[in-house]
Amino acid sequence: MSTQTDYPIAQLGYLGFEVSDLEAWAVFATAILGLEVVQRDHQGFGLRMDDHGQRFYISEGPRDDVSAFGWQLQSQDALEEMVERVRVAGIEVREADPSIRDVESLYCFRDPSGHPSELYCGPRFSETPFRSDLVPSGFVTGSLGMGHAAISATDKAQSYAFYQQIMGFGLSDHIVCEYFGHAVDMVFMHTNQRHHTLAFGGRQPKRIHHFLLEARDMDDVGAAYDRAVRARVPIMNTLGRHPNDHMFSFYGFTPSGFQFEFGWGGRLIDDQTWVPQTYDRISDWGHHPPGVVKGVKL
Repeated sequence: MSTQTDYPIAQLGYLGFEVSDLEAWAVFATAILGLEVVQRDHQGFGLRMDDHGQRFYISEGPRDDVSAFGWQLQSQDALEEMVERVRVAGIEVREADPSIRDVESLYCFRDPSGHPSELYCGPRFSETPFRSDLVPSGFVTGSLGMGHAAISATDKAQSYAFYQQIMGFGLSDHIVCEYFGHAVDMVFMHTNQRHHTLAFGGRQPKRIHHFLLEARDMDDVGAAYDRAVRARVPIMNTLGRHPNDHMFSFYGFTPSGFQFEFGWGGRLIDDQTWVPQTYDRISDWGHHPPGVVKGVKL
């Protein structure tokens, strides 16, 4: 039986995005990703993918980037303890109105790279089951959280120290290699059994490089890939499998210019036996930029 260290942060509970084209995002989220639009008004909308009331908060604005990383704590006591840990680290933390996230308690701060981060407990759950006609198997969430996020880091060592020592994340592994002319030096960290909830390397054009949605069935990944290609969603990386988390997936661009990963088969971590490694490749196979795949017309 797989066992897990008790991490202070339970999961990545939600993401917030500030986007310049609300309608493009509504179409993309429903027609490509298979999510459900909820709580829509003139300022934006939420997106649902499981029994939580919302997993994404989409608001209108010029940034076209992430506006919130939502880190869930298991209880009010655990939340207050984490708030104190972040404050002792010299970071300003402010209490916020929990109604804006449909939670019981909410605090906001910025991580060492300046990313807008939120600590909360008590998420609201929906009264109706989630169903997706496009992703009939559903998404892998629950205690593993909504997925993972790969983010920019202005100082990789500083970010690693913060997320390990203050936020209490565990080290999963590293990838150090060259990928189609780009130097890659990334660290992958976990806060539950999901192989990684957070990954970062150096600076990126936006705060977020990509977020992951993990389907429960491999065929749902292939179907999503077909939908993306037919809808002319720009594909960044074709279907492939990663060596570290074993995820079978593809990458494409959201309407805001950062990427999404749609995958299946992610590896779970057993902290009693896990030994972090350093990999010398991004993928065991696949994940090629379409432009370098000779003779393949997407």
